[in-house]
Amino acid sequence: MTLRILSYNIRHGGSGREAALAEVIRAAHPDVVVCQEASKPQVIEQLAHDTGMTHWGARRGDSLGYLSRQPIDHVEWIKPRVSRHAFLQIVPAGVPWRIVGVHLSAVHAAWTEQRRRYELRALLLAIQQHQHGPHVLVGDFNTLAPGELLDFSRLPARLRALVWLSGGKVRWRTIQGVLDAGYVDAFRALQPDLVGYTFPTWDPHVRLDYLFVPQPCVGRVARCQVFSATHVREASDHFPLLAELS
Repeated sequence: MTLRILSYNIRHGGSGREAALAEVIRAAHPDVVVCQEASKPQVIEQLAHDTGMTHWGARRGDSLGYLSRQPIDHVEWIKPRVSRHAFLQIVPAGVPWRIVGVHLSAVHAAWTEQRRRYELRALLLAIQQHQHGPHVLVGDFNTLAPGELLDFSRLPARLRALVWLSGGKVRWRTIQGVLDAGYVDAFRALQPDLVGYTFPTWDPHVRLDYLFVPQPCVGRVARCQVFSATHVREASDHFPLLAELS
């Protein structure tokens, strides 16, 4: 049995782009969709209807929401005090996998990278009791992996100013923290030679979206790819990430 997971930042709640978002989701044929910026429950409900996914959940004002073809045994929003967004824990029925949806703080600057590190530590502490079983950390981490570069000249002027104010350089250390905790970057493990840019859809130049699994589970990841389909550029500013787990 396989479990197909789609991670998708739907941008500002997704209002007005429901048809395009639904087209992308249908093309991916996922079993579970983990949505970021899903702050408008009525949009998630509409997407569930339009994609034939009978189970869904979202909370007004919270970033993480989900769609699922199969029943969910457990779902929980967890918001550590230091985190801007609540994390989302999903346990689909009938499979051994636990899904942890992630949306870390945005903006490319030294102080926001530090905040992302605090958020990551809080997340790992919150799920500590489940870290020995099959699970994924998936979503928009808003940061770069070790060895990957960001061309700051391609950022909007306001973001270039923030980089300059933080010393002109950002030490990307959050993803290293995930790796140090015993997780594997599934996309990079399967496709070491691909850049995997996920943002923005009109000028892809940075990878912000990830799926991590514990080291012992990496052999059970059959696929992890940046997903592109009709209407993907109309639907959001992020490309979704599609994974298949055995």
